[in-house]
Amino acid sequence: MSSPMPNARQRIVSGMRPTGPLHLGHHFGVLVNWVALQQDYDCFFFVADWHAMTSEYADPRRIKQFVPELAKDWLAAGLDPEKCVIYQQSQIKEIAELHLILSMITPLGWLERCPTYKDQKEQLAAKDLNTYGFLGYPVLMTTDIIMFRPAHVPVGEDQLPHLELCREIARRFNYLNCGGETGTPYFPEPMAMLTRESKLPGLDGRKMSKSYGNAIALGEDMDSVRKKVMAMLTDTNRLRKADPGDPDVCNLFPYHKIMTDADRLPEIMTGCRDASWGCVDCKRLLVQSMERFLEPIHARRAVYDKDPALLWDVLAEGNRKARAKACETMAAVRELVGFDF
Repeated sequence: MSSPMPNARQRIVSGMRPTGPLHLGHHFGVLVNWVALQQDYDCFFFVADWHAMTSEYADPRRIKQFVPELAKDWLAAGLDPEKCVIYQQSQIKEIAELHLILSMITPLGWLERCPTYKDQKEQLAAKDLNTYGFLGYPVLMTTDIIMFRPAHVPVGEDQLPHLELCREIARRFNYLNCGGETGTPYFPEPMAMLTRESKLPGLDGRKMSKSYGNAIALGEDMDSVRKKVMAMLTDTNRLRKADPGDPDVCNLFPYHKIMTDADRLPEIMTGCRDASWGCVDCKRLLVQSMERFLEPIHARRAVYDKDPALLWDVLAEGNRKARAKACETMAAVRELVGFDF
């Protein structure tokens, strides 16, 4: 079996767990990058519903309602099913088969030493995560990636250990089943495509997270957005309107830098520093900027809210394309491991 021939459009695979509405942090941290990548790469983006079960196994029925909402957020943000493949992980049954095969060859020590394993257990201490599924999360992630034999995987720096483990598992499969060190590997070892983290803070200055209640969801109505913006934390040293402020420490200014017209930024900075602008003035302008930014996102989402069948058609077509590729991979894998009965 030979590695895929290089072509003009290299393949990329990435996904998200459906655990709740996406917010502005997700948009600027991930989706903006995905929307750009679909122009130049052969992109496969998946709803990772099996992954969601690793932490939500006690009540997995909740995941079902999050799946279409996540896909709507992607489409609303600008993913185009004509330019990329959008599919649902659990609907590609070949992923479960390859995951089983890879779990047979993955040393237990590789999983136990993964730094994110202990970190996640500590962060989610309220949940019982002493399960094989949680320990084996990197094996399922590896399966999701190498099933489609991509050249690159867009990741943040915190995900690099997972990707390195993915490369090790692919390397081990190739060594065991493709003729050792002198054989021709079947699975490529995907390279990291580092993505910048979102610099957008939460409404209270902490990291934006739905669990903190300090986020603005992509699908949130403008009345709710307006109330949240008007209640946002600003420069805590500016107690009165007459006090000069510092936009570099104000929670509003990162939002202005992303959403407000660039030619207004000097005016905002000067008004804050010489106290000719009050925080309420700054918030009112941000509401206008945010409404202008969210309007096309809400308009694209409304299409699928109005006719849910359109959304399921997108997923069905994406599932069909993804499964066709997965079937090709599994036919080769079964032959390599001698299970092509």
